[in-house]
Amino acid sequence: MLSLFQRKRPPGAAAPSPAPATDLPKGLIRPESAASLLATPRRQKLLEHIWQRTSLSRKQFAALYRAPLERYAELVQAFPASEAHHHAYPGGMLDHGLEIVAYSLKLRQSHLLPIGANPEDQAAQAEAWTAAIAYAALLHDIGKIAVDLHVELADGNTWHPWHGPLHQPYRFRYRDDREYRLHSAATGLLYRQLLDREVLDWLSSYPSLWAPLLYVLAGQYEHAGVLGELVVQADRASVAQELGGDPARAMAAPKHALQRKLLDGLRYLLKEELKLNQPEASDGWLTEDGLWLVSKTVSDKLRAHLLSQGIDGIPANNTAVFNVLQDHGMLQPTPDGKAIWRATVTSSTGWTHSFTLLRLAPALIWESGERPAPFSGTVMIDTPPAGEDVEAGATLSADGATSALENQNAPPAEGSDIASAPPSKAPAIPDVMADMLAMVGTGNSPTTDQDVETAPDETPIVLSDTPLPTLAAAAPSRPASTSSTAQPSGEHFMEWLKQGIATRRLIINDAKALVHTVSDTAYLVSPGVFQRYAQEHPQVGKLAKQENLQDWQWVQKRFERLQLHRKQPSGLNIWTCEVTGPRKSRKLHGYLLLEPSSIFNDEPPNNPFLKLA
Repeated sequence: MLSLFQRKRPPGAAAPSPAPATDLPKGLIRPESAASLLATPRRQKLLEHIWQRTSLSRKQFAALYRAPLERYAELVQAFPASEAHHHAYPGGMLDHGLEIVAYSLKLRQSHLLPIGANPEDQAAQAEAWTAAIAYAALLHDIGKIAVDLHVELADGNTWHPWHGPLHQPYRFRYRDDREYRLHSAATGLLYRQLLDREVLDWLSSYPSLWAPLLYVLAGQYEHAGVLGELVVQADRASVAQELGGDPARAMAAPKHALQRKLLDGLRYLLKEELKLNQPEASDGWLTEDGLWLVSKTVSDKLRAHLLSQGIDGIPANNTAVFNVLQDHGMLQPTPDGKAIWRATVTSSTGWTHSFTLLRLAPALIWESGERPAPFSGTVMIDTPPAGEDVEAGATLSADGATSALENQNAPPAEGSDIASAPPSKAPAIPDVMADMLAMVGTGNSPTTDQDVETAPDETPIVLSDTPLPTLAAAAPSRPASTSSTAQPSGEHFMEWLKQGIATRRLIINDAKALVHTVSDTAYLVSPGVFQRYAQEHPQVGKLAKQENLQDWQWVQKRFERLQLHRKQPSGLNIWTCEVTGPRKSRKLHGYLLLEPSSIFNDEPPNNPFLKLA
């Protein structure tokens, strides 16, 4: 059947030759060929990975995958994937498209499709399902260039993507009146720009595949079954990777779970933990037209609460948390589209202070009869000085007041109404290739031999290329009770560890696990397991600050005082484990418990990939 795609396409009209390489007027961007756009080392690695996951010859791959990818590149050019969220830089749309195809093909390997069919039919349809998943992933955001952007050509005309690839210098800006979810419905305008008639003929011959593919192309993911879920989860993985989260965990999250959990978490915090409308320092203020919450306080406590409920994949960076909240429509943005507001709060007693705040609609949290009385003072929005960027990464002092702005991980800001040409030097974009390729099983990350007695953060290694969990089994178990309000201590750390393992909030002996079974006892990866506890219990930070320690170091010292761990003959607390897998080897550092029963109800077998050095 694949021989169908080895025929030459009928010759079409020659594309206009690009203009000579002369200086362009300010603000214009010269369109590039697909070969030029895809020539960067990072994009070449992604293309190579996509090919490796298809099991096709180079010739077949060129027809089925490379050609649509090249057409996609020519169509999206230097457009970003969003204005101020994920991949918000020149070329971000192309990077996001390649990443989501790579993730979707990795996810596809864990499924026999169509579900419930006999093995012979699954084998016969395997390549069609693989291609359809890749196409659906590639096309899922392409409608943005049709409805979110206004693109102006050098001759003054407006360009629309249904006109075909750009052949003139251009400039673009985001439309002020754009609708957030309209781009999903706009996909139907453009998929024929990427997919040949022969490809559509081929896919349409499989009814069980054709229907969900059409639903995806129409933006109706709720009707697209497993194909729609794979695309949604691959998209989450790419976004999480860009925003600093864990792509493997994002892919395992159940569909639509994050938005619901974020909302439930905010409602819980406002009912049980956050203090509103205090006469002086407070966690937030409710006015007639908005709920104003201190940004860092809410981010820290929301992350801790979600982690304590077994919700993984929560970004550790405040900027990323704010962006996720904004992306799910839970925050009211500033006039320039940012998540963070700066305002001065003045109480009826005369107390006043400036804060960086999140703004939510009160109706999102309370029913009409449950809404508390409004704040008796005022919340006055500040206007930042010219040139100052109030971004989502604000750092706050202990009382929640603004002390400095740290934007190292913030997306690039839109500097003008019409985006200018990309700078000659690329912006500082996180290099996510090593992490992504390690996750999908083709990376070669360097080996490190740090001693965690004095070492900073260390990332657990990928042990093996094990299949990802099925979608139905992805929902985390809920703990019997939350301990986020208990006083942190060594004893409480051990109780948290045992409960987390029992409820499977903490996975053991897995690729990125923080607890393993080694030498017939428990092995705690350091400092990762202490960092995880500190993330779930933000009050550790205040206790650690009193002793001039990092939060995880404070937890580590309390654990050591319990004397529940085995020491080396030399007296050292830390044991080194050699990690061996099919593609790499590395060393981990951690603690061996004297008694595995301290945290295991039923002791699992030793992890075959780890052994004491």
